[in-house]
Amino acid sequence: MGALQTEIERRGERIFDLVDRHPESLFSKAGFYQRMMALSMRDEHFKVQLFRFVDVLASLHRGTDIVQHLDEYFADMRNGYAPLIRTFARGARIVPWISGQLLRWNVSGMARQFIAGRNPKDVMKMLRKRRSQGIGFTVDLLGEAVVSEQEANEYASRCLELLDHLGRETRGWTDPLGKNTELFPVVNLSVKISALYSQMNPADPADSIIHLAPKLRPILRRARDLGAFVNFDMEGYAHKNATLELFRTLFTETEFRDWPHVGIVIQAYLRDAENDLLDLLDWGRARGTRFAVRLVKGAYWDFEKIKSRQNGWACPVFLQKPESDLNFELLTRILLENESTITAAFGSHNVRSIAHAQALAEQLGIDRTRFEFQLLYGMAGPVKRALVEMGYRVREYCPVGELLPGMSYLVRRLLENTSNEGFLRAKFSEKVSEDELLRNPADLISQGPNGARHVEVSSDGASLDTPAGDTYENAPLVNFVYEQNQDRMQEALARVRPQLGQKYPLVINGERVWTDKTIASINPSSPDDVVGHVAEAGIPEAERAVKAARDAFEKWSRTSFETRCRLLERAADIMHRRRFELSALEVFEVGKAWAEADGDIREAMDFCRFYAHQMRLIGRPRLTQHVLGEESYQHYWPRGVAMIIAPWNFPMAILCGMTTAALVTGNTVIMKPAEQSAVIGAMLMEIFEEAGVPPGVLNYLPGKGSVMGAHLVDHKDIDLIAFTGSREVGLRIWESAGKTREGQRELKRVICEMGGKNAVIIDADADLDEAIVDTIYSAFGYQGQKCSACSRLIILEEIYPRAIERLLNAAASLRVGNPEEPGITVGPVIDRTAHKRILEYIDIGKNESRLAFQRADVPQKGFFIPPTIFTSVSPKTRIACEEIFGPVLSVMKARDLDEAFEIANSTEFALTAGFFSRSPANIERAKAEIVAGNVYVNRSCTGAVVGRHPFGGFKMSGGGTKAGGADYLLQFVVPRVVTENITRHGFAPETTPLYRDEFLGPR
Repeated sequence: MGALQTEIERRGERIFDLVDRHPESLFSKAGFYQRMMALSMRDEHFKVQLFRFVDVLASLHRGTDIVQHLDEYFADMRNGYAPLIRTFARGARIVPWISGQLLRWNVSGMARQFIAGRNPKDVMKMLRKRRSQGIGFTVDLLGEAVVSEQEANEYASRCLELLDHLGRETRGWTDPLGKNTELFPVVNLSVKISALYSQMNPADPADSIIHLAPKLRPILRRARDLGAFVNFDMEGYAHKNATLELFRTLFTETEFRDWPHVGIVIQAYLRDAENDLLDLLDWGRARGTRFAVRLVKGAYWDFEKIKSRQNGWACPVFLQKPESDLNFELLTRILLENESTITAAFGSHNVRSIAHAQALAEQLGIDRTRFEFQLLYGMAGPVKRALVEMGYRVREYCPVGELLPGMSYLVRRLLENTSNEGFLRAKFSEKVSEDELLRNPADLISQGPNGARHVEVSSDGASLDTPAGDTYENAPLVNFVYEQNQDRMQEALARVRPQLGQKYPLVINGERVWTDKTIASINPSSPDDVVGHVAEAGIPEAERAVKAARDAFEKWSRTSFETRCRLLERAADIMHRRRFELSALEVFEVGKAWAEADGDIREAMDFCRFYAHQMRLIGRPRLTQHVLGEESYQHYWPRGVAMIIAPWNFPMAILCGMTTAALVTGNTVIMKPAEQSAVIGAMLMEIFEEAGVPPGVLNYLPGKGSVMGAHLVDHKDIDLIAFTGSREVGLRIWESAGKTREGQRELKRVICEMGGKNAVIIDADADLDEAIVDTIYSAFGYQGQKCSACSRLIILEEIYPRAIERLLNAAASLRVGNPEEPGITVGPVIDRTAHKRILEYIDIGKNESRLAFQRADVPQKGFFIPPTIFTSVSPKTRIACEEIFGPVLSVMKARDLDEAFEIANSTEFALTAGFFSRSPANIERAKAEIVAGNVYVNRSCTGAVVGRHPFGGFKMSGGGTKAGGADYLLQFVVPRVVTENITRHGFAPETTPLYRDEFLGPR
C-alpha cells in the first residue's frame, strides 16, 4: 500500500470518527421525509412513483386534485405500505381540502430539506445559523428552465437583487478561518448560465456568448463592487462548451481580466473533464490572474445517459461510479499541483474523495486554508461538522427559490440520495464498512458487478459501439455540441455554395437525358440564388421511363433479396460519407436549419438500413403450418413498376424511404421528387448509381406533377403509386388509381400519406417548462412545414392564463433568420406560392379570431413568414380546420378534458397529436381516446424516428400505412403461397424446415 493511500485511510478514519460522535440519519430532517426515502431505497417502483408525485405536486392547487393524483400514482403499489396508502387515499377523499394541504405541507417540508429559503430575506436566517457553525455559503437561485427572454431577464434581475441583499446583510462578516481570506470572499453567488438566455443552442456557442455577456456584465460589476465572488454553474453537457467559452471570453476582457473572485465548475463524471481542466489551466496562465474551479462529480448522470442513448451518441459520462470517483482524484491532483493559478473547491460528500484531497494537499505542502470543501445544503451535516472541526474551510451550496421552479433541483437531490451507488446512502443508510468506503476507486472498477465497460467514441461524438448480431440500430444524429461538427457543417456550406446553379439531367435506364425545358430550384432564403437547373420530363420521357422500368422488372424481381438489401446498405454508407454535404444542400434548397437538415439525412440512412433489415426478416419463404405429408410456404412477390411521388419538406428522407421500400422488395422505380427539391432528388439518384443500382431499376424523373405526374398516375403499366403530399393531390391520385385502364394488368396499389391538422393538449397539471418548449418547437420548427407540426393548441381553462403568457413570450424569443446561420429555429417557407397562401390564411385568422402574437423583425429578403399565434379560436373556423403548412398556431381554451378531446378529434385529419399531463389516469385516457396515427405524450409531436415511431395517419391523413414500421414493406408486395404434397406411397418426412430458400427460378 502506498504512502498516499495510507494517509487517505488515516484521514478518512478521522472524519468517520468525528461523524460518529454526532450520529445523524442520512437525512437531516426526520419524520415523513425519512420514511419516504427509506422506502424508496427498498422499492424501485415506489421510488419512481414518489418522485413523480413530488414533481407534480407544486402545480396542484386544489385538495381534490392532490388526493386524486396520490391515488393515481400509488393505487397499484404492491409493497407492505400499499394498504396504508390506499386507506389514506380513501379517507383523504372525504376531506380533500385538509388532506391535500397535509400532503402539500409534508412534501414542502421535503423540499425544504434541500432548499435553503424561499427568497433572499428567508435564506438569511439559515446563513446566520451556518455562520455560527463556521460554515460559509454560496447561494444559487432556482429556476434553470427559462422558455423566453422575459424569464431570462427576470432571472438576471433577481441575481442583482440577491447580490445587493447579501452584501447588505453580511456587512461586517469575516471568513471563519481568518487566513488566506483574500481568496474566499464571504458573499458567493452561483449563476446558472442557461437561465440567462432562452435560445442557447449547442450548434452556435458564439450566439450564446453574444447574448449572455451583456446580461452577465452588470452582475459581475455589482459583485466586484461588493467584494463578492461569482461562480458559473455547469449544467447539462449540451451547454458545457458554451459555458466554458463564455467564462474565458468574459474574464479575458480588460474590465475583468485582473479580477480573481470568479470560478467555474468542472464535472468529474464527464469523460472530457480532464481536457477541459487543462485547457482552463492554459488559459489561466495566459490571463495571469487566479481563478477558482469547483470540482464536482456531476448531477445530470441519468439525463445524459438517456439523451445519448436516444440519439445514438457516445455517452459523455462515465457509466460506473468508481470511474467518476477515480477521475475526481485525477482532477484533484491537477488542481492542487497548479495551486498558484487555481483556487480549488472540492464539491463532494464522499469521504474517500475528501480525504484524498486533504492527503494530497499535505503531500504537496499546500496549506489547508488555501482550498475549500463545498457540500450541498440539507445533506451530510455530520461530514460538514467534521471538516470544520479539522480546521478546513467549508462552504454550503444553498439553493433559494419557490417550490415550483425548484422541482428539477429537488428531484436531482432525491435521485442522488437514493442512488444504489451513492456514498451517503452507503454510509448513513446501509452502514457499509469504513474500509470498503475508503478503498481506491481504481480497484473497484474492474470488480464492478458488470465489469468495466469501455465505450468507443469517435471524434465527432458518435458512439462506435454496435450490438452483436444482425440487429437494426438507428444512425446517430450529428451532435453539434462538438466544435468539430460545427466546423464540418460550416465547411460543407462553404463547399456547396460555389456548386449551386449546376444543371442536372434526367436518368432513364442508366442514361443521362436532357430536355428543352428545365426546372429552376431556388434558395427560399435568397430567391435570387438558383440552387440548380433540373431537366424537366414530359410525356415522351415518362413513356421511356415506364418502358425502362418494365423491361428491368423481370430480372430485378428475380434478384435475391440479399443483393437488394446490400444495395440499400451501400447507399446508406455513401450518405454517411456525404452527410454534411447533403445537409448543406438542404439548407440552401429547402431552408432547413442545421439540425433539421441533419435529421432528414439521418432518417434517409435509417430507411435504407431498416428496410434492408426488415426485408431479411420476410424475404425467405416461411412455413404456414407443420402438417405431415404437406408443406405450404408463404412468400412475397414484388408488384411491378412503382411510381414514387415525394414532397419537398423531407426531401431526402421521404423520397429515399418510399424508393428504398419499393426497391428492396423487388419493384422497379420511377422516382419523381418535388420540383422545389429536385436537386436533392438528383443527389439521391447519384448515390444509388454509385451504390450499383442496375440500369432501368431506378429512374430519376423530375417534372410537373400536373403534366408528367398525372400521366404516370393514369398509366396502365404503373402497378404501384407511393405518394406523400397534400390532401388535394392525394385524393386525386386515390380516385384515379381506382379506375382500370385498357390493357392494365394489375389493380393499382396506392400508398398515400397526406397532411394533418395536428392538436396538442396541455392538461391542467402539465409541466409548463416542457409543454411550452416542445409546443413551440412542434409549431414553429422548420417553419411549421412538417405534416406532423402542431397547428392547434388546446389548453385547459385552469392553466390557460399562465400557459398562454409563457407561450407568447417564448414565441417572441425565437431566433428567425437565414438557416445558414447555426442555431436558427425559424427560416423561410419553401416558395413564393406558399408565402402568399400562408399570408392569406393569416388575414383570414385576423377576421376569425384574435391575433395574439406576430413577430415583426423577420428578414425582408426571402420567403419569411412571421411566427403567428391566434387565440380565441373557434374549433369550426378555417384556421382551426384547414391545413396551413406554415408558422401559424391556433390556440383554443377547453373547459375540461372531455371538451379538449372533442376539439382535438373534430377535424378530418388524423396524423399526429400531443398530450402534456402528469396525471396517470388522464394520460391513459389520451392514449385510448385521441384520434391520430401517432400520439405523443409529454414530448413534441414531431420528430418520428424510423423503427421507433412508425409514422402515418388515417382519415384524411392517409390510408393507414406506417412508414418506418415493421409492416410497411408488405404494402409493396403481393403474398403468395406454394403448397406441395410431399407424401410418396404413404411415406413423408417427419419434419419440414420453417424457412426455405427463395423461389428465384433458373439462374
